Amino acid sequence: MGILEILEADYRNFPRNQTYRIYAEDVYFKDPLNEFRGRGRYQQMIQFINTWFLDPNLELHQIQRTDNQIRTDWTLSWTTPLPWRPRIVISGWSELQLDHEEQIISHVDYWHCSRWDVLKQHFSGKAATP
Repeated sequence: MGILEILEADYRNFPRNQTYRIYAEDVYFKDPLNEFRGRGRYQQMIQFINTWFLDPNLELHQIQRTDNQIRTDWTLSWTTPLPWRPRIVISGWSELQLDHEEQIISHVDYWHCSRWDVLKQHFSGKAATP
């Protein structure tokens, strides 16, 4: 199975049964809330989502590869475990950089909304719009 097929399966299964071996040991990760290096830290972040968020879902809209770069467009949603159980929705894209062994050495996520928009969803009941 190639890297694109593995990523498609990981999106379908997210956040369970992720294929961490496709990430380099010192992978660089960045999103609007986090920035770090290391496959272990990446696994911890995914485990945090799996443990604390209710019904997380990562819908893959498109995946494209050009040379050693992959772009995925997606929508992430979950229910936050607050008493009123708000459903949070973030759309965005990821840019993944591959090394010569087809391992991901960089994973940078971008959102179509601000961190503030995501926080507001917890209290407004409305999903952020791009």
